[in-house]
Amino acid sequence: MFTNNTFGKTVDIMQRTMDVSLTRREVIANNIANAETPNFKRTDVNFEASLARALASENAPKNLEAKMSSSRHIPFNRQVDYKSVQPRFVLDYLTQTKNNGNNVDIEQETMASTQNQMMYELMTTSMSSQFSRINMVLR
Repeated sequence: MFTNNTFGKTVDIMQRTMDVSLTRREVIANNIANAETPNFKRTDVNFEASLARALASENAPKNLEAKMSSSRHIPFNRQVDYKSVQPRFVLDYLTQTKNNGNNVDIEQETMASTQNQMMYELMTTSMSSQFSRINMVLR
């Protein structure tokens, strides 16, 4: 219904961000559950930076064309559809906080969980605000 306008795009981006927030919540819970498991490496979810690059690519200038003589060449101005961006799970192999090889820091995970919950609540409030505006217009 609202797919071809800014309202639809905004709602779709918020919905995708909320879905990633739920995924991130599961990952953080898994990290906390394995805080005492030897050699366990914490996992993080990357999404927002990829989404921002995809949204920026839609507004990139298209006047710089590169000559590509091979199909293996990478184009300069490759436009990325924001709908194709998926969350990426990243294992943290660089840090180690315990002698048993585990790198889960409970304080850090608790802070990430709180931050994630606040982001989810912000998205639900924003989504509610978007639909209340539509409701106001329809009345």
